Amino acid sequence: MLYHWYEATHAMLSPYRAMADATKLALNSPVNPFSHMPMAKQMAAGAEMFERATRRYGKPGFELPTALVGGERVAVTEKAVWQRPFCDLVHFQRALPARRRPDPKVLIVAPMSGHYATLLRGTVEAFLPNHEVFITDWLDARRVPLADGRFDLDDYVDYIVSMLHFLGPDTHVMAVCQPAVPVFMAVARMEAEDDPFVPTTLTLMGGPIDTRSNPTAVNKLAEERGTEWFRRNVITTVPFPHPGMLRPVYPGFLQINGFMSMNLDRHVDAHREMFRNLVKGDGDNAQKHRSFYDEYLAVMDLTAEFYLQTIERVFVEHHLPRGTMMHRNERVDPKAIKRVALLTVEGEKDDITGGGQTLAAHGLATSIPEDMRHHHLQAAVGHYGVFNGSRFRADIAPRVMDFMRTHAYRKAQAAKPPAKAPAKDKPSTKPTVLKMIRGGRTADAAKGS
Repeated sequence: MLYHWYEATHAMLSPYRAMADATKLALNSPVNPFSHMPMAKQMAAGAEMFERATRRYGKPGFELPTALVGGERVAVTEKAVWQRPFCDLVHFQRALPARRRPDPKVLIVAPMSGHYATLLRGTVEAFLPNHEVFITDWLDARRVPLADGRFDLDDYVDYIVSMLHFLGPDTHVMAVCQPAVPVFMAVARMEAEDDPFVPTTLTLMGGPIDTRSNPTAVNKLAEERGTEWFRRNVITTVPFPHPGMLRPVYPGFLQINGFMSMNLDRHVDAHREMFRNLVKGDGDNAQKHRSFYDEYLAVMDLTAEFYLQTIERVFVEHHLPRGTMMHRNERVDPKAIKRVALLTVEGEKDDITGGGQTLAAHGLATSIPEDMRHHHLQAAVGHYGVFNGSRFRADIAPRVMDFMRTHAYRKAQAAKPPAKAPAKDKPSTKPTVLKMIRGGRTADAAKGS
């Protein structure tokens, strides 16, 4: 009934939201003689804050129409090149000249944790100039009909393997936050089966490989409550008239409430500042606030089976670091990973994935040669800064790109057939110049005697 109450409340507030929107427009109208009065500005600001607080935020767009490639601005087109009921693989196709050498392929696996893949817009933008970028665009579970079946952690791993087969060899994979675990699992299973389509490099960024290391408030809550508490308290069914009606889900509106409650003071301060900026007419800062929260408050539902399995296996029972993780009745063995170079990235101030949780991947994948692994701890960034923002663009992204290119080159060099050893010269029967000179001198000396 939880979802039904949420929908009923949203519908009940619709007339008031429309009234607030009309009030804001009227009070901000340049033809309104009262629009410049302090009271009118405060009322308009309050109306906008109410409308935004009660709005349902739709899925944003990536809004990356162009990219700067080789000093030239080229058009970028989004195209879904691989599709399944719960995910589209989106390719950012760049209008490049045919003569240009192919750029490395990068599969960015976006988190399936309540937000849309557009949260990684800055990540995609950083890689577009020098890479063929693909990203997982996970679908909102409430929009997937019940007839399309279930989606759990095993299905997630299968999706990743299928995408890597679709993209072919020499692909680089970058998993951001939550997908670090299923992507790590997928690569381990592919290596165990000697799959020729394993990626060249695997980059894990702020992912919960072992949440026993430096547990955060999120990790502690999961362990304290246990899987059954989440099953009883946060799982509900999608109501009519959504296409996924009757599907059991973990609703996005609960996820965003959880996220915001972790840093409630910061969000309250941000909205107070937004109100002040609206009153004093600071449009630039007000627009920054709108842009951030339009993205942050746009959430999607997760299937109940995927959410509960993740809680149980990753956060409560720690299957991966304990060596008990299974995929389709097959044990996941990270030691099977031998051919894939591994890079892990963490943020010094990450309050979602604590320090050491991603680094733990190196302690599990011990068969990877030492010169094919690297860890980077980025100073002064939190969870979001690991994959977005100025420090990501200046420090993290260049390191990741360099890691990818370095190991792509090494792999290409190792694949070349060994050069043939030069054939040894047979002893020549012809006299050398030195012998001829010496021989001539000897003959002359004989004649003189």
